[in-house]
Amino acid sequence: MLHNQTGDFAALDLHYLPDATVQGTVVILDGSGFLEEEIPELLQHIDEILLPEVRLDHKNLTFTVVAGRILGSFTSEGSQPSDQPDSAAAVAATHQQS
Repeated sequence: MLHNQTGDFAALDLHYLPDATVQGTVVILDGSGFLEEEIPELLQHIDEILLPEVRLDHKNLTFTVVAGRILGSFTSEGSQPSDQPDSAAAVAATHQQS
């Protein structure tokens, strides 16, 4: 999770690939107040601070940016999110039907 002075505002997922590139996904949390105009600066900050071995301008670092909301935290034991007790069961049922 990425935090600022108002709290959590985004989730960051990084994948280091065998070809020495990094692909990242940034999920800007709905209702966080983070503005779309701030995204380029955020990506540059992540590039400079967290990923010194790759660079956006060297084209060995790419990001996908999406907006969304947290549904819950799930573990391999099948725990359900505390605020939405039926979500895990719905996900499991969907996956079983596929």
